[in-house]
Amino acid sequence: MTRVALLRYPGTWSERDFAHAFSLIPEVQTEILWHEDADLRGFDAAIVPGGFSYGDYVRAGAIAKISPATKALVHFAAEGKPVLGSCNGFQILCEAGLLPGALLRNAGLEYRCDWIHVRVESDRTPWTRGLAGDVLRMPIGHGEGCWVADADTVAELESSGRVVFRYTDARGAATLEANPNGSLANIAGVCNEAGNVVGLMPHPERCVEALLGGTDGYRVLANVAKTLVGTGPALYR
Repeated sequence: MTRVALLRYPGTWSERDFAHAFSLIPEVQTEILWHEDADLRGFDAAIVPGGFSYGDYVRAGAIAKISPATKALVHFAAEGKPVLGSCNGFQILCEAGLLPGALLRNAGLEYRCDWIHVRVESDRTPWTRGLAGDVLRMPIGHGEGCWVADADTVAELESSGRVVFRYTDARGAATLEANPNGSLANIAGVCNEAGNVVGLMPHPERCVEALLGGTDGYRVLANVAKTLVGTGPALYR
């Protein structure tokens, strides 16, 4: 049985969506942990969910990075355990230094809530193993999703396979029109040097059932079961 910790900060809301998503995956058990007393011992993977932690005061993720849960997450990631941050979770991981770059206000300064496409650029992570080259359809909902970094960092990520997701059209072309927020190089998600920590702006937990409009998020989340316990359903392949 794979145990997945779902971190809850003041203002987060998608931890219950993640709990439901993982409930559809055999051999996975989840537990929602309050940020002040999060103990990650005994867990195999951790999720930093979306929402508006601490109301996004100062800037998105800036206060959550000093939470006891985030400090525990730093040690958890250093042990090589899989970590996934979606939307506000991605922002928190960047603010905490677990991922490179920063998330700024969207180009045009508008909140974007829509379905988009991303191409999986790397399969070196436990979340994307076997998915490289696939174009996935996922929803977004964010006002600060414009990922930026200095030119050297972007070049290093590109050359080392650390760009994990890239905004594209339905055919997989990374066009300007396919970029919903102005992120550099259409980057929608990246990983750390070890490959175990991944952040992305789209919400995989919102697209795990056909009734919700898509099932591509299931493919990402189910990969953690395949990686950690050698089992993994292929319901939506």
